[in-house]
Amino acid sequence: MDPTEEMKAQIALWNKELKEKNPIGVIAFFLQYFGEEIVLSTSLGLEDQVLTEMVMRQRRSTEVFTLDTGRLFPETYDLIARTNKQYGIRMKTYFPEPARVEEMVANHGINLFYDNVENRKMCCGIRKVAQLPRAFHGKKAWICGLRKDQSVSRFFSKMVEWDENNELVKVNPLINWTEKEVWAYIKVHNIPYNVLHDNGFPSIGCEPCTRAIEPGEDIRSGRWWWENEAHKECGLHKR
Repeated sequence: MDPTEEMKAQIALWNKELKEKNPIGVIAFFLQYFGEEIVLSTSLGLEDQVLTEMVMRQRRSTEVFTLDTGRLFPETYDLIARTNKQYGIRMKTYFPEPARVEEMVANHGINLFYDNVENRKMCCGIRKVAQLPRAFHGKKAWICGLRKDQSVSRFFSKMVEWDENNELVKVNPLINWTEKEVWAYIKVHNIPYNVLHDNGFPSIGCEPCTRAIEPGEDIRSGRWWWENEAHKECGLHKR
């Protein structure tokens, strides 16, 4: 059997075997299974902060990385510093290639993403997605904070998936958690979070592409608010 097909079959078994485990148990299983070949990716969102605490309490040597697009909120940079200090770590930070950013801005403008979906996806691709091969080098699996109720495009995600784009096992320990459960865990464990969450920002990305939302709006409506709901992914979780 092809190695990729073999892993897909294994993933199907894991989804059956681990469906009753809580997120900490799921993380423990994959930390043991993949050892140093698993990595935690964080965008510093609520879910990723929860996962950072869960991973660090079990194995502090696990690599944690984030992507700095160069257009993040000041509050996000502050959270990186607070998170590193609280858990005694130094998460890896990957930056976009300067020449590619300069070329993109020269050809399309500094705020090209407002013009059309294609430009926005180009910007996300250059500032974020293009760094993944470096971040995943030498890794066989990654842990991320997807939840089903975050958006329509994530509803059919599973706890364990095969990431075709990066050829890695993708583990979503919080896939079935609600936002309420995430907040409860943060409060109980005194986990640092972005102060913008207290000011109407449930989902936080780059500063020019994120706005506060009104009560009753979908939690992802503050991201790329000028686009159709179906387009609202940056490419990191392309299906």
